[in-house]
Amino acid sequence: MVTFKIDTQLRSFAGAAAEAAQLAEAGVDGAFTFEGPHDGFVPLTLAAAGAPIDLYTNVAIALPRNPMQLAYLANDLQLLSGGRFMLGLGSQIKPQIEKRFGAPFDPPVARMRELVLALRAIFTAWESGERLKFEGQFYRHTLMTPMFNPGPTPGGKPPIWLGALGPRMTQMTAEVADGLLVMPFSSERYFTEHTLPNLSAGLERGGRTRSDIDVISQAIVCVGRDEAEYAAAVAGVKGLLSFYGSTPSYRPVLDAHGWGDLHLELNTLSKQGRWVEMIGLIDDDVLRTIAVCGTPDEVAAQLHRRFDGVADRVAFYMPFAAPTDLIAEAVAAVKSG
Repeated sequence: MVTFKIDTQLRSFAGAAAEAAQLAEAGVDGAFTFEGPHDGFVPLTLAAAGAPIDLYTNVAIALPRNPMQLAYLANDLQLLSGGRFMLGLGSQIKPQIEKRFGAPFDPPVARMRELVLALRAIFTAWESGERLKFEGQFYRHTLMTPMFNPGPTPGGKPPIWLGALGPRMTQMTAEVADGLLVMPFSSERYFTEHTLPNLSAGLERGGRTRSDIDVISQAIVCVGRDEAEYAAAVAGVKGLLSFYGSTPSYRPVLDAHGWGDLHLELNTLSKQGRWVEMIGLIDDDVLRTIAVCGTPDEVAAQLHRRFDGVADRVAFYMPFAAPTDLIAEAVAAVKSG
């Protein structure tokens, strides 16, 4: 019997409400948005009315925003969804924060930790009516007059989930957050030998237990029911893997398998804009080690092996145009396994 909930990406922007309803019919437990060319919060306001499934940002880029802004967004979505929203946040990487957003990045772990604590202080002030007084190194919130206080939310405070890959961010997340969003560019070995030990270390440091945090394991799913469907999935997944593999932050995953040189090659090509050539460097060994590949039944078996007993939710990351009936078949295979 499946021991985790199953989520997948909400791709539509203006059509998010209809897509959320379709995903609910497909059997998923939750849907998430990826913040890329569009804001991650906007489609969730539409999806909140579309279907009674869980919703979350995966992830909203945290550091260019301040805690008060995030608190209002999260609280509004918690109200609109009837208590089914989770605030998923990530730090992104230094060049993106400093060069694209024009915001400070360093030190990212300390900033993210303090941001979580500031959010908690704001939510508590709204819930209790007590004076807001948060004074940290990076954030300061000491004013909350009645006309700007939304008051208690019927669904409770929105849970705060953080995306993490490296040891320091993973340990900090386990110490203070409500959920750990395990980055999709991972592998069974990296998850077992690095993520889980750092999760345990952070929980111990924070005086917490495993029941105090949700673990959301994201899996890059490469699934197809026939050759043509699988080939389309492989093309999309290899493109995503080549992009992730070129990013220095994700090199530790490749290093865990002795593929550090692959990162160097991908990184060099990315700086030259040679994106198509990068895809050709992702062979089937890399594909099957990082992604979960095969028919719906084969994918289900791999997900159970990787995540039964260690994950509370598994987020399907499908970087290709997967039809809803394929998603439904894959979800059914997992839930019946």
